[in-house]
Amino acid sequence: MRYFNNPEALMKLISSMQDGMLNTLTIFFLTLVFSIPLGMVVALLRMSKQKIISAPVSLYILIMRGTPLMLQLFAVYFAIPMFLGLNLDRMSATILAFALNYAAYFAEIFRGGMMSIPVGQHEASQVLGLTRVQAFFYVVLPQVIKRVLLPVSNEVITLVKDTSLANIIAVSELFRAAKNEASRTASIEPLFVAGLFYLLMNGVVTVVFSYLTRRFDYYKD
Repeated sequence: MRYFNNPEALMKLISSMQDGMLNTLTIFFLTLVFSIPLGMVVALLRMSKQKIISAPVSLYILIMRGTPLMLQLFAVYFAIPMFLGLNLDRMSATILAFALNYAAYFAEIFRGGMMSIPVGQHEASQVLGLTRVQAFFYVVLPQVIKRVLLPVSNEVITLVKDTSLANIIAVSELFRAAKNEASRTASIEPLFVAGLFYLLMNGVVTVVFSYLTRRFDYYKD
């Protein structure tokens, strides 16, 4: 073994993959920052009773969920400059494609959570004199968050692994860095190091969502 029985060589390997790790974390966090709020907005638009609003949003969700993320990465990186004249760098194109894709999945999760809230909750809020906005943020939203935590956590775990797809448009993320090191050294150990990093990230995600589940446990169904 070239690395796992040689701590000094292993540390050099990790150091050489540092930029890829940072790019993976950047894709992960920025995707969540943009896709979760966008997913909530899309969910609300999808629930609109006006077909002129809900129909295009439904089509967007269908396209995002019905086509591979890999294809969407190519489309954003190559098609947007071609048709809109906007030149996106590889990282920006990656984050945009990921955010649009995951927003569609989060939107359906949020929509399911909102539709599961009994109508009586809304009626009780009106009786108490709350406006629709106040009722949403103070009564409905906390209950929705509790109900969607598990499916959202599943999507976030998937996101950790999906960040490796960014290498198809030559973004120097962790998996690409590991492949380059594996090719250079003729060893598969860099790929195992990358796998351990993904596993560590998902371990952190699991701990965070376990804490959030306990935090919102006082909202009883």
